[in-house]
Amino acid sequence: MAVKQTAGRDALGEFAPKFAQLNDDVLFGEVWSREEQLSARDRSLVTVVALMAQGLVDHSFRYHLTSAKQNGITRQEIAEILTHAAFYAGWPKAWAAFNMAKEVWAEDGGEDGRNRHQKEMVFPIGAPNDGFAQYFVGQSYLHPLSTSQVGVYNVTFEPGCRNNWHIHNADKGGGQILLCVAGRGYYQEWGEKARELHPGDVVNIPVGVKHWHGAAPDCWFSHLALEVPGEHCSNQWLEAVSDAEYGKLG
Repeated sequence: MAVKQTAGRDALGEFAPKFAQLNDDVLFGEVWSREEQLSARDRSLVTVVALMAQGLVDHSFRYHLTSAKQNGITRQEIAEILTHAAFYAGWPKAWAAFNMAKEVWAEDGGEDGRNRHQKEMVFPIGAPNDGFAQYFVGQSYLHPLSTSQVGVYNVTFEPGCRNNWHIHNADKGGGQILLCVAGRGYYQEWGEKARELHPGDVVNIPVGVKHWHGAAPDCWFSHLALEVPGEHCSNQWLEAVSDAEYGKLG
């Protein structure tokens, strides 16, 4: 699947348009998309080791660590990868890389991370959200709190999980309200800057607005989703939030 990237054009489109085009269209659009040569997982492994060897443990390194995690590299594997590379790239560089990797894999979707997150809120995490899995990147969970009068659902996202871009439609009324209850996440409307979310934050989502929401790359996140009553309400699910888009959030 082709990787779509806009970071170059967003940051340098006017100052260095050719560099931006090569970054977005060639590096990510062509090289990263050649899965018949190397899988995305393999490319993540190579990139992480190459950046570590240069001592480049900055925002871009965190992005590629997060991508490696999303591409299937486990906490145990990244620990072994960095340990092996330490003998060739240098011990201090490995220490710096481990400090950042530890943060990215701190809440890795396992039982320990889930249990810690559950202790942060009174609402149950619930069961895997299998019915809507096709509309999510990563693992989400769903627990209905109310299905009469007003629908209220506790939705939980593992680190890095987010739903696709989507629109709430209705002939009258409708929309959705999010009440953030635990962890750290993001909400973004089409064409707008992403908003970081914390417990106690409230998001009002009108009908007709294209948007997505989900967890931060390194943290679980839960919100209550309230369905605003309306006539002929429906959800229009759209494209996934790409790794490139999501990776710019930090």
